[in-house]
Amino acid sequence: MGNEDNYIDLVKRARLGEQECLNRLAGLAAERLRPYIRRLTLDDDMTEDILQESMLEMCKFLGKLEKAERFWPWLFRIATRNFRDHHQRRQRRARISQAEAARRLLKNGGREGLESLIGEELKEAVSASMMQLKPQYRTVLALRCYEEMPYCEISEVVGCSEFGARMRFLRAKRELIRQLSRRGLGKKSLLMALIVFGKMTATSEAGAAGISVTAGALRAGAAASLASAVTGKTAAVIVAAGVTAAGAMAVSAGREKSAPGPRAAVGGSFFTAQADTHAGQSGEQCWYYYPPNGEGAVMMWVKSGADGRESYCQWLQNDQANYYRSGRSIHVNNHRMWNEDLSVRRLPTDGPELTEFLSEVEGRAGEMEYVAPRADGLLVVAGRDEKGNYSQLAHPYDVSDEEYFRYNRPPGAIIHDNRDPMHVRGWTYFRIRGTVGPDDVSGLGRVPFVYARSRLNHAWLKLRIGKALEVVDNAREACVYDNSGRLLARHPGGAFFKGLGRPWMGLHTIDTVRRDAAAKRIWFLTEMPAGGEKARVTLTQGAVKLVYTIAMKADVVERIELFQDARKLGELAFFYQQEIDESAGRFAAPALQASGRMRPMSGLWLVHLAEGSLLQSN
Repeated sequence: MGNEDNYIDLVKRARLGEQECLNRLAGLAAERLRPYIRRLTLDDDMTEDILQESMLEMCKFLGKLEKAERFWPWLFRIATRNFRDHHQRRQRRARISQAEAARRLLKNGGREGLESLIGEELKEAVSASMMQLKPQYRTVLALRCYEEMPYCEISEVVGCSEFGARMRFLRAKRELIRQLSRRGLGKKSLLMALIVFGKMTATSEAGAAGISVTAGALRAGAAASLASAVTGKTAAVIVAAGVTAAGAMAVSAGREKSAPGPRAAVGGSFFTAQADTHAGQSGEQCWYYYPPNGEGAVMMWVKSGADGRESYCQWLQNDQANYYRSGRSIHVNNHRMWNEDLSVRRLPTDGPELTEFLSEVEGRAGEMEYVAPRADGLLVVAGRDEKGNYSQLAHPYDVSDEEYFRYNRPPGAIIHDNRDPMHVRGWTYFRIRGTVGPDDVSGLGRVPFVYARSRLNHAWLKLRIGKALEVVDNAREACVYDNSGRLLARHPGGAFFKGLGRPWMGLHTIDTVRRDAAAKRIWFLTEMPAGGEKARVTLTQGAVKLVYTIAMKADVVERIELFQDARKLGELAFFYQQEIDESAGRFAAPALQASGRMRPMSGLWLVHLAEGSLLQSN
């Protein structure tokens, strides 16, 4: 970074027209830019041309720089863009041979005072290896190793996300190691080679003496390293969503050029993604992060490449909201993603019995390998490279603090908030009205839509069935009472949410309902009219059928119809409050009796309700 602590003051005063400050700033900028540009061009003449162009742009547009503290990323971005323009023009012309360029580098790098530091054979191997690297790789190596820029600033200079900068640096290291090994230098020579190259390309003896590269500078982060380990030529894809103690979810998406909407590869198990568009590499990969002990949000993020040189994060689901990004437009949506072919999401934590049943229902086998949840956190990466080879890797990482699991909006992003009021709030109250057989059913409840709201506004349900039964569930425990308030049955928390949407867990309602059914080996059928916005999911167990109507974009259950032997027994309708008014006082979270024997439910409670065996099912 810059040697002068007062560069911010220089920038501010130079913007006000103080010529002396502008001259001092220009001298400081030129001193720092020259070795950086030389490391990109490997050519002294081109270095001076690009430097002069960059300095002119700096003086011309300095007044438009909004934040003085962002001066260095802004200036390096100008120099990097000018280098790309020169490089493209040079590619269109006849270029000097690589051997001649290497000889020039060796000659210019052999100034008095450096010869004692670097042997000729080593210099030749290092310069030839660097010459083979793509310009974008030399760029990120120079910014990280010699300018000591953090990845957040590198991302500004090269025009990608912070995670993309980490991945590009990792690929640059890997390619440099490969080139060095071809010239007889092993993997352990990487640090030495970077120091040698830095000294060779320094513009003065003093600058060369000050070159050092630390091992810490070569780290790209746990997630970037794991992405490389799984599929070296694929992009990193991370998804984010809320989770409960069960701690299992995933989402899938594909490439979308038009209006934002859910997309998926066939089977719904992979993303089509590309983290480094400039490198021209692509593949499919899914990341699943499960926090320690299920306390926290499952962090997931979809990274994909767009047409041309633009790189963008296509889908993100975190503990705050659901995002879709196309170019510089970011859409904040009500709904979580679902598979375009309406297949059920397969998760790496799915046990063999659940996987086998889903395969039987859908007529296709899953290929994910089962990974048991861990108390100390779990990161699972499943991917397919461009040749169709599948791979999967799991590590006990706690990566919840990694900055690339949070949404970073690009400069100039246009935000389109498509959420309705209740999703903006992050939770809401709802009512249930309907009948089952001769009994009227009425109820109240509260549902959080994202994990961040699930603690202060946790889920609960209070349902009265006819005059005889009352069901109460606060997601920690559930009870059934008679009309006098006597406890009839006590169940584990969430028992009466089974078969209902639980969006705070991170899955779309359509997947939550079907996976609940599959866990109880209840057969299901999914239908959605072409172009429709509501799906129908029919669950069948014996003579009982439950037909769910699910609003896909609102991500909620609208209605459940109950049938037995083809005879309709009744239905339950759900009404969600967009606005919270003075009537909210009636939506008080229910209190539960602490005593009573805990009895797990043997199936979906709605099936037992339809059968009239709610209390006999335990």
